[in-house]
Amino acid sequence: MTQLRTIPREQNRQRSLPEPAKAHERVLFYEGDRIYLRPIELTDEHKLRQWVNDPDIWQYLMHRQPINAAREREFIEGQGRQPGEYVLGIVVRNGDRLIGSVGLHGAHPVNRSATLGVMIGDKAYHGKGFGTEAVRLMVRYGFEELNLNRIALHVFAHNFRAIGCYQKAGFVHEGCLRQALYRNGQFVDEYLFAILRKDWLAQRGLSDE
Repeated sequence: MTQLRTIPREQNRQRSLPEPAKAHERVLFYEGDRIYLRPIELTDEHKLRQWVNDPDIWQYLMHRQPINAAREREFIEGQGRQPGEYVLGIVVRNGDRLIGSVGLHGAHPVNRSATLGVMIGDKAYHGKGFGTEAVRLMVRYGFEELNLNRIALHVFAHNFRAIGCYQKAGFVHEGCLRQALYRNGQFVDEYLFAILRKDWLAQRGLSDE
């Protein structure tokens, strides 16, 4: 005679429930209103490489050569090793989505100057003010944390969207390098913009004294 197995009742059985998922651990280096800045990681490599190889993006960048995975990884791994170089990812707070990068380059400890560069690679976020906020945030970092006195940038004369972004952030047009760059089969002008610490403070009703 076959012996039947006794099945314990549901209410008497102790179930092992799965542990709740851990909350997302946000790496936040410098915080703004809608965005924050964080270190760039190797896991960002594919997205960054897609952006810098996109013709809609690189036509306004100073570099022209194609970037493969090895070179992009080398760039990321080199962050923090070169003095005077500060490159950070731009992340939208709502959803923690990486949309670009911003950096201060060649920060000089004596002249207290640096050159700014910014890229909003995710085209879904173009024209929505995120570039302006990223520039303002990086300028604040440069003046308040790196003790810079001057931040400059270079831009194609026909990059009207970027020029508007820089002007909103307080940058002043300082000069034009005529036909300094070659892009799309023709020579184009390069504009120089800059912002000084005293002007940045004055915009906020503050004094450097």
